Amino acid sequence: MLAVVARGTIEPRLWAALSETPRRGESTSAYRDPGCGYVSFLEARLTGVQYSASTGHYQGDPMSVHCDRASAHARLCCITPPYLLERLAKSGDHTQREAAERTLDSLSIVRARRLVTAQLIADPAVDVKELGIVAQGTGSGIKVYDAHGLPFNSFELPGILLRDTDDPPVSDVNAKQAFDGARDTLGFYAEVLGRNGIDDAGMDVISSVHVTDPLGRAWENAAWISTQMVYGDGGRLFRAGSLTAAVDVIGHELTHGVTQFTAALEYRSQSGALNESFSDVFGSMIKQHVLKQTAATADWLIGAGLLVDTDARALRSMMDPGTAFPDDPQPGKMSDYVELPETERGDNGGVHLNSGIPNRAFALAATKLGGHSWDRAGRIWYKTLTELLHPNSQFTDAALATLDVAEELFPGGEVRAAIEDAWREVGVLT
Repeated sequence: MLAVVARGTIEPRLWAALSETPRRGESTSAYRDPGCGYVSFLEARLTGVQYSASTGHYQGDPMSVHCDRASAHARLCCITPPYLLERLAKSGDHTQREAAERTLDSLSIVRARRLVTAQLIADPAVDVKELGIVAQGTGSGIKVYDAHGLPFNSFELPGILLRDTDDPPVSDVNAKQAFDGARDTLGFYAEVLGRNGIDDAGMDVISSVHVTDPLGRAWENAAWISTQMVYGDGGRLFRAGSLTAAVDVIGHELTHGVTQFTAALEYRSQSGALNESFSDVFGSMIKQHVLKQTAATADWLIGAGLLVDTDARALRSMMDPGTAFPDDPQPGKMSDYVELPETERGDNGGVHLNSGIPNRAFALAATKLGGHSWDRAGRIWYKTLTELLHPNSQFTDAALATLDVAEELFPGGEVRAAIEDAWREVGVLT
């Protein structure tokens, strides 16, 4: 099986198998599939569409490429929800509309590396570290690179190393923030939950700052791309340089990595909304841990103050979904659940929208229980994610699992009752 990874992190014997992958300047989204957005260049090659070095284009009928596994694709997990970009594409000024459209377009790039990486991680016979498919390391090292304008889907990432684990801080503010956010995230997982890094085996956390969109323009997003973090500079939708400043955003994205190595929740409809929700849950707890907040004093906002729009408080509100910005469509109860197509423009079945429902359940449970959110609710959600859920888990599966874990970790019924009340309040349990 072929894996597409950054050349700087792959062993030579595996790189030899990828000699025909696109070079810099070649499009990796030339083949449109009506069912699931853009299929990868590798999938397209396997179905007969070939790149022509003489013309700089792909030979064959791009629209003839059909993916019959659209729902199983490992999609790009980004912090910016499509419905917010759609709003800005319609109501923003000219610069914001253009930036929102470009960012929406970038969401359609389904990368072969994500799909193949997910498949390989799930195969116990494959040592993904030994093959160089994911980051090396056993001590949860942190490395930050300057992409110098490489696109977020470039095969030349991660870029030029700016700071390694034991290096002193650097002058690049975004690199410093990316390093600190990764350190705070790994510290929370280690100190509070006893987890040894993203994969629980100490893999390094690689981050690239100053990435661009596939056309080389400033990217309005941050994402976990199965093997590393990538951060755009923003400037039109997000305040310039702000995407590395929010530890909850960093914690959110890195938690997608934890999910990748544990429950592997499919990124569509309810399982995808759970994927997004667990990232919000742990991102919020990491922020609370850094700020030394209790559940009662936390703001329960994700990405507060990052957007250029002064009317927008944040990207999402966990305690009060639908109030983060004007016309925020995120629901907070099952009676308002949004049915959408499982496409990139449909938010893969509303994964960022409907995550508001389990988000609110956690915020309510943590507040009902009192103290720090990670003392009881956080431990329950962590065990649920890492031990009990599976790729196709639905909201009810998650709710019932948290009740079982609550009784296991905190016998007596009081904690279980508080969590059950929260799930009932949002309508997942009746």
